[in-house]
Amino acid sequence: MSAGNPAAIYNAWEQGKFTLLTCTEHLDELRATLQKPRVADLIKPYKAGRLVNQIKKLAEEVGELPRVKRSPDAGDNFLLALAEAGKADYLVTGDKSGLLVLANHKSTRIVTAREFAALVKADA
Repeated sequence: MSAGNPAAIYNAWEQGKFTLLTCTEHLDELRATLQKPRVADLIKPYKAGRLVNQIKKLAEEVGELPRVKRSPDAGDNFLLALAEAGKADYLVTGDKSGLLVLANHKSTRIVTAREFAALVKADA
């Protein structure tokens, strides 16, 4: 990854500035997203595979997720559950019509990649 907010977030994660949480559903969604043609044009398959493996190895895996039915998109409820179970400070998303309209879930702030990148840069 080389430029923009995703790169800033990735670099901050690699530098240990925050803990990334993951779960089985999250990894499945990530794999599916990385295979979409628009994304695959930006991130070559071998790099996508490396990213998924790195997340599996280095992220904190959250096992049992609570049942959550709060997102406007039912397919995103697992992300709220992951944030809740992992006691996340932030949930980073680009889902403007879904998760971002919630603004918070329990103690987790729901922010854009731009907002989170600014936060991790400010902590540098």
